[in-house]
Amino acid sequence: MVEDNKIKQIIEVALLTNSQPLSIDDFQKMFDKNIERSTIRMLLDEIQQDWQDKSLDLVQVAHGYRFQSKVEFSEFLKKLNPDRVPKYSRAVLEVLAIIAYRQPVTRGDIEKIRGVSLNPNSLKQLIEREWVDIIGQKEVPGRPSLYATTKYFLDDFGLKSLSQLPEYKELENSDLNLSNNEENPLESPQEVSNLNHSE
Repeated sequence: MVEDNKIKQIIEVALLTNSQPLSIDDFQKMFDKNIERSTIRMLLDEIQQDWQDKSLDLVQVAHGYRFQSKVEFSEFLKKLNPDRVPKYSRAVLEVLAIIAYRQPVTRGDIEKIRGVSLNPNSLKQLIEREWVDIIGQKEVPGRPSLYATTKYFLDDFGLKSLSQLPEYKELENSDLNLSNNEENPLESPQEVSNLNHSE
């Protein structure tokens, strides 16, 4: 039987060398499921504590666990690959916010909330980025598509679930208030610290 300290090292190496979040099931695969889930969770907690005062944080997101750079380092990391940090227009971000907070929604719902016609490119960008997906059709005449956010949206914004979204009032008062500037870009917190899942 592998000792806990060795298991912890193996888990840590796996986290540091993978660009995607790893689930408890992923960790169990490395040990042929001979390690209890509770043991893995305990060791993940220990790793989280070990890294508390270092440059990376171990966080849990929708798809599992991953290391990401602390926020204080993001402005420096962005300079390494400035062309890779996507920027989104105010319209795209408004659509994303509506979907995140009101999902599932139809295109008509989005237009009603925004008060303007929806540019198809806004939804297209969000679907291509894998932040939004069609999850079904609304049972009304015409059966319009229903849009909702994906686990990749949660991963990229460092969230485990939608319940961790900030209160809408907090968002309105934050630096992400989109009413100031038509081209105010939003960068997800993890853009500079993790490889894009779709690459």
